[in-house]
Amino acid sequence: MSRVRADEEEYWHSSKFRAFTFDDEDDELSQLKESKRAVNSLRDIVDDDDDDLERVSWSGEPVGSISWSIKETASGSTSSLDGRDSSLQKGSSSYAALPKQASSYSLSSLFKGRNKLSSFQSLSDALTDTGVKNYAPELRRPKAEYKDYSSDWSPKDTVRRMQRGKVCSLERFRSLQDKLVLLDEAVAGHDGNVITAVLIFLKRTLRREILFRELEVRQVALCHLIHFLRETGEQKFLLDLLRFLDRTEEVALSQYREHLNIQDVEKRREFLKGCIGLPFSAEDTSHIQDHYTLLERQVIIEANDRHLEMAGQSELFRKYPRKASILNMPLVTTLFYSCFYHYTEAEGMFSSPTNLKKTFKIPDKQYVLTALAARAKLRAWGDVDALLTIKNWLGYTKKKAPIGFHRVVEILQRNNAPVQVLQEYVRLVEDVETRLNLATKYKCHDVVIETYRDLKDRVQLTAYKSKVERGSAEEEKIQSILSNMVRNAYS
Repeated sequence: MSRVRADEEEYWHSSKFRAFTFDDEDDELSQLKESKRAVNSLRDIVDDDDDDLERVSWSGEPVGSISWSIKETASGSTSSLDGRDSSLQKGSSSYAALPKQASSYSLSSLFKGRNKLSSFQSLSDALTDTGVKNYAPELRRPKAEYKDYSSDWSPKDTVRRMQRGKVCSLERFRSLQDKLVLLDEAVAGHDGNVITAVLIFLKRTLRREILFRELEVRQVALCHLIHFLRETGEQKFLLDLLRFLDRTEEVALSQYREHLNIQDVEKRREFLKGCIGLPFSAEDTSHIQDHYTLLERQVIIEANDRHLEMAGQSELFRKYPRKASILNMPLVTTLFYSCFYHYTEAEGMFSSPTNLKKTFKIPDKQYVLTALAARAKLRAWGDVDALLTIKNWLGYTKKKAPIGFHRVVEILQRNNAPVQVLQEYVRLVEDVETRLNLATKYKCHDVVIETYRDLKDRVQLTAYKSKVERGSAEEEKIQSILSNMVRNAYS
């Protein structure tokens, strides 16, 4: 018996055939082929005293072949067992005594132990018959696979299986200690998906106060859970967790985020008003107050402008119809809207750009950039000039651009400003190389000529002369400058 077991072990570990398993991913055809090979190979591993004699069936097929199994199954239902016994000569060296029940089993019966015909005895009874050799020893999986089908995995083994993408149930971890060990193993594995899966299991199977208490000392898992709750929108669970952790500012911010889900403007305004009293930091409290104030302004501006637009009382609205509502727009968008439609209004009006700048403390750089873009889009070059002109205490005026005159030139050019307007601001660019590049790029010939003149660069002036139109004023200007340079050189 020990030799049989040794042979079986050697077969399953050394044979070129795979052991049959019920969870193979192959299709049914490949399973059938594998089963055929296994049956055909059974004869080689049976401990038999008559190894030199070939065992054959009544049809002449070797016993154990796949054709023998199929033919015997088919003939078992039509032939009588008694007739078969009489045709078999006892003691013959060419035939082996076979059990009458052997032909009543299909191929699947050899592996599954099911009786095809209820009138015959079971497969286990046939194999335990004293006069019968064991032609189909138990087909077992390799020992290494037994663990995959048991529920005895340790937390570490479970985490490893999950990391490999294997399906496994976590329900066997019932005690709090087992669940916490499982969570610790998941964190130690540094696999975010596994950590999240374990946290979902704990969230479902533990009371909140117990889960929160244990996560408080496991910061990695805690961060994963907070992120998961935010992504899935489980706001109530998240707020309970943050309150337990005494993270009051995060609780307030999480509640404030709820305004994004409120579509009705009046309800959103009331909600923001209630958020002002939440325990934010000083800086965040200021932002919430500004948000509420801005929405109030937008409601007023939207109502007035809609009335003007529908009544047709404003030429600006007729010429440039509004493309969208101003409600719930950011502060910079609101400022641009105000600079576009309400630029000349007095500071006391809610829709006035200067009122918005003062109320929300908009920096000069942001204000100039936004107002310049709005007025340039309307091609209001006079407003652009006034925006960039300042007056000192002596009454003198000069041009100043907090954003830099090179950016002013780019904004004006994008809005198709005339060359005369562009040249005025290109001249104000302080860096010589940048000024020359901009003037050349946007064909501000006068600026290029004047810059080369100031640099006294005759070579570049001569080269640039070929780039301007022949007979043009620019060519005459270059020729005059070159002539003056020659006279000055000989004087």
